[in-house]
Amino acid sequence: MHDLLSILRRFIPPYKMRVAKSILYNFLHAIFGSLSIAMLIPILGIIFSSQQDVTEKVPFALDTDTIKQLFNYYVTQIKYEYGASATLILIGGVAIVATALKTGFAYLGSYELIFIRNGVVRDIRRKIYLKILSLPLPFFSEERKGDIIARMTGDVQEVEASVMSSLDMFFQNPILILVYLTMMLLMSWQLTLFVFLLLPIMGWLIGRVGKNLKRRSYEGQTKMGEILALMEETLSGLRVIKAFNAESKMEHRFSDENEAYRRIQNRLMRRRSLAHPMSEFLGTIVIVIILWFGGSLVLGESASLSPEVFISYIALFYCIINPAKNLTNAYYSIQKGLAAMERIDVILAAESSIQEPAHPQPIANFNSQIEYRHVSFSYNGTKQVLRDINLTIPKGKTIALVGQSGSGKSTLVDLLPRFYDVTEGAILIDGTDIRRLSFYNLRELMGNVNQDPILFNDTIYNNIAFGVEHATPEQVEQAARIANAHDFILQTEHGYQTVIGDRGGKLSGGQRQRLSIARAVLKNPPIMILDEATSALDTESEKLVQEALDNLMRNRTSIVIAHRLSTIKNADLICVFHDGQIVERGTHNELLRQNGIYTKLYNMQNF
Repeated sequence: MHDLLSILRRFIPPYKMRVAKSILYNFLHAIFGSLSIAMLIPILGIIFSSQQDVTEKVPFALDTDTIKQLFNYYVTQIKYEYGASATLILIGGVAIVATALKTGFAYLGSYELIFIRNGVVRDIRRKIYLKILSLPLPFFSEERKGDIIARMTGDVQEVEASVMSSLDMFFQNPILILVYLTMMLLMSWQLTLFVFLLLPIMGWLIGRVGKNLKRRSYEGQTKMGEILALMEETLSGLRVIKAFNAESKMEHRFSDENEAYRRIQNRLMRRRSLAHPMSEFLGTIVIVIILWFGGSLVLGESASLSPEVFISYIALFYCIINPAKNLTNAYYSIQKGLAAMERIDVILAAESSIQEPAHPQPIANFNSQIEYRHVSFSYNGTKQVLRDINLTIPKGKTIALVGQSGSGKSTLVDLLPRFYDVTEGAILIDGTDIRRLSFYNLRELMGNVNQDPILFNDTIYNNIAFGVEHATPEQVEQAARIANAHDFILQTEHGYQTVIGDRGGKLSGGQRQRLSIARAVLKNPPIMILDEATSALDTESEKLVQEALDNLMRNRTSIVIAHRLSTIKNADLICVFHDGQIVERGTHNELLRQNGIYTKLYNMQNF
């Protein structure tokens, strides 16, 4: 219960007015529900001729006995004037009106909860998505994408199906039970006290059945996350799976995970399925006991309870059984929802390892230089990926980074937009440590073109204009022309409005890369980061892309990671990386004269 209240405290406050209205409507629903059943007492009294006539009107007062006396007085007057049959019709009419009001207020209570339920689920999804956008890249290197997707979809759906769908039970059923029990207390305090002794025993037994349900649910949802992760890997690597005839291997992996999930769900649902039959069985036992005890009050020598009151009391108790059953079912459902919420909270409560400064220093332009000052970096705190890097990049210059894979080139450029933070040392732009800048200001100075261009399942126009507010069609077309993309765009089915598929799958590698360059051109940043932008292209595509890159880098500060040394011959400075350090630096000709690592790389590519 504490976990449920914690969820409600976090997500319900924006809807507190709707909660208040729902509680009010449900309270009125319970009041008129009790009234409609209370009408049975005079009806049964008239039918059984046991209703005592009251001929003397007492002064009005707000107490139960006075109100009961006045009610019986008016019933007696109506019976004397119009007869017993007409009195039954009149009282029945009051019962019908009370029932109509009861059902009407029940609908209004549920109507308000619909907004709360769907609003809270929307808020949870939005919080997860915003959190994912705000978390740094190191977080995602530790988590599987499929499991994150499972938390955003399946777990949120489970919270909706379990916790949110049970809101009406928790905002409605306790009110019904409270009001009905109060009415029962007014009818017979002895019988109601007896009921109070029985209900905790029922609750304890039901709680025993629900034990460990939350843990089983957590295991099931975790396993579903693993299944989704495997499906995501299968879809991403389908080409490799088919090429290596590994379909049977992947089938066995999936079957094992799927079977494990089935076993967990079997254990979970067997326990959950006990809820309804057990509550029904216990409810029957309680009814029999109440009938025995109530019968003794009616039939005993003292006869402290009249037959019509006892029958109405039983009717009220039956009205409590359904809300009590619903609370029981809600308890089981909520255990699953709480387990899903725990998995969601792993993301929502994740601490960012890269913090934005509380009072960032503004920076409008890039004026002078980028400086890496004694920079060292480690991903896991043990092996150093970069060691004591010192590098100055003047404005307007092109700096090329070369070296074997894993030597630290990509890590060096990832530190500049603060995808990761330096372990030691500092990176400065115009003398200001980048850790003192806001993420937005820092990254607004930069554009990225990567080896594997990241495009979205949207139109060509929207992919080029991505991240640039209020771009005009003329600006988008001009960027495409500079990137050598305009001609092939016009040849597509709908030109700039052509949807390019998932990750740009409808385009060739060279076309995707040129769109990525056009996007960077449109942003027009003062600093460009190019990470092996031509390494995966054929000769013709490479020529077109290289021309586009030359256009992009003109009059701009550029940091280029390249494996093909022919593409960086004209760089102002080439830095050769080896084992996390810059071991050689100079222009193309200067490095060839040194006859070191760069010369060996160059000779190998020109062999």
